Amino acid sequence: MKLDQIPYIILVIEDNPGDFVLIEDYLLEHIASPEILHACSFNEARDILNEHGDRIQTIFLDLTLPDKSGEDLITEVVRMARKQPVIVLTGYTDASFAIKSLTLGASDYLLKDEMNAITLYKSLIYNMERKKSLMRLQESEQRYSDLFHLSPQPMWVYDTESLRFMDVNQAAERHYGYTAAEFSEMTIDDIRPAMHLKELHKLIRHIRKNNIDFSKVVSTHRKKDGTEITVEALTNRIEFKGIEARIVLANDITEKIEYIKAIEEQNKKLREIAWVQSHVVRAPLARIMGLVSLIQDEAIGKDELGVILLYLKESAHEMDEIVKDIVNKSHELDFNTDETDNPQSRTVSADAQKGDTPDA
Repeated sequence: MKLDQIPYIILVIEDNPGDFVLIEDYLLEHIASPEILHACSFNEARDILNEHGDRIQTIFLDLTLPDKSGEDLITEVVRMARKQPVIVLTGYTDASFAIKSLTLGASDYLLKDEMNAITLYKSLIYNMERKKSLMRLQESEQRYSDLFHLSPQPMWVYDTESLRFMDVNQAAERHYGYTAAEFSEMTIDDIRPAMHLKELHKLIRHIRKNNIDFSKVVSTHRKKDGTEITVEALTNRIEFKGIEARIVLANDITEKIEYIKAIEEQNKKLREIAWVQSHVVRAPLARIMGLVSLIQDEAIGKDELGVILLYLKESAHEMDEIVKDIVNKSHELDFNTDETDNPQSRTVSADAQKGDTPDA
């Protein structure tokens, strides 16, 4: 049989010399060169873990030691072990205590009377890999938690059945004005104006019926102080604490929408000015140009010249009034030079206004 060549570092906490020798022999049957550390008491185990804790990969723990035993022993060793799996070895056959040891943090529970080389080796490998998987899962959950809670954008998770908030980040608390405790007593209905609830529930039914994962929608939300805002919500289906839920990232686009409306109003006024320039101004200007042509005619009499000059004066006054009206309308335009000079502030994608898919 080919031996495992990995140089495992294993701590065996066992006060019975005969049991320790047996465990050592079992390990050597499957592992070529393990480094086996031995502690005969809890105090010795504590000293070894303090000195070599970062190197040790697995701990085998006997439940009865001279200075500590039972639940207290498991609890203390698991606490000191941190990342290493703790495999309990005992002669007791009490099934309820076996389950209890697992709830206290032990990775496995082996009976000494039923233990052999293969079961010990399998338990070692299985629990080391299981511990690595759990550590990766915890790191992944921590990254999710950091991304969620430290996000500058408001985010929350809600139960798709009850619509209750299950979790909110600090940005959501700041932006909407509710505390985390207040959010926990609310549903997503509570941040919508009453007149929009019928539409909200219709969209929720659409999501469920079509089994939609990702969606984006623009809708109206209401803050704690009653302020209504326009929000672009990006949502995705997730499982949160064993419950089907949706995670939401809310982007307040109220100012952006207001800016677009202002630009559209300005464009309307600019079109009016352009129309005046292209139609109204042309009439007196054409008359002035025609009258000037008449004056240039050498055959024109003195009386006719007086009439032409009168018409010129009237046309000039008319044109002056038109120019004043254009100037006044130009002054009504409220341009924000900071936003006008920024191309990004002048652009909002069409789907940010309409949304790709209806959602809650």
